[in-house]
Amino acid sequence: MAIHASELNSAAVEVEGISKRFGEAVQPHRLMPWRKAKKPKLALDQVSMHVESGRITGILGANGSGKSTLIRILATLLTPDAGRASVFGSDVVRHPAQVRRHINRVSVEASFFKEMSPWENMLYAARLYGSGGDGTRDRVEAMLERLGLPLDTLDKPMKQLSRGQQQKVAIARSFLTSPSLLLMDEPTTGLDPRSKREVQELVRSIRRDRAATVLLCTHDLQEAEVLCDRVVVIDQGRVLAEGTPSDLIRAHAAPSGSLEDAFMRLTGKRLEEDEEEKEE
Repeated sequence: MAIHASELNSAAVEVEGISKRFGEAVQPHRLMPWRKAKKPKLALDQVSMHVESGRITGILGANGSGKSTLIRILATLLTPDAGRASVFGSDVVRHPAQVRRHINRVSVEASFFKEMSPWENMLYAARLYGSGGDGTRDRVEAMLERLGLPLDTLDKPMKQLSRGQQQKVAIARSFLTSPSLLLMDEPTTGLDPRSKREVQELVRSIRRDRAATVLLCTHDLQEAEVLCDRVVVIDQGRVLAEGTPSDLIRAHAAPSGSLEDAFMRLTGKRLEEDEEEKEE
């Protein structure tokens, strides 16, 4: 549900000192002393950030860096252990219902009713957000056409669609509800280059035409460089740097360098190489 312009303040998202730890410390069992003690994992360590309204802000980090945990906290799916976060002035812990009015989320592992068609899934989502009346079918068809999804797939069961086609439906579903804050967690993973460009152009149009704010987690540093107004580099649960892509390149890469060069300088690793080693 889009918010009125008068409700907007300078910040779409404010995060102050957010920390999140998973798991409890587990000591070796007395009957199996050779087993090592397990330590809790610190996913976020006093993270703070400011996201202005109407911008596309990228969160860059390898798997396990904490970026998806941050997105889930902003989506009210997780509760932080310390710190606070707000969306358009509403605290994500104290006022989750107000936050949910203004957001939608699309992740790399989108959930669907697999026996239902894309149209039925989209209509369900629209009605859940209080729409779904006359004209919804036309809006859905127009959006899927812009994403390059053949309209003859609209009434097939979701389980018959390819991984890339399902991801396009997930993206279209998130746009359908006209969110004021769109949380996108690896939205173009699994898409071919042409589909990636179609999604990127749709993101730009959503920001341009509806003044929506987009928070984008991506593994694609080139995508972040061309799409994002600002980027935040996060590693091992901590923010290492933030600014415009050109600012980070100028500060952390050679004059002719790229955002990937800046990322490697900041983190000491290549994003793509680390992705192959572990899952977040």
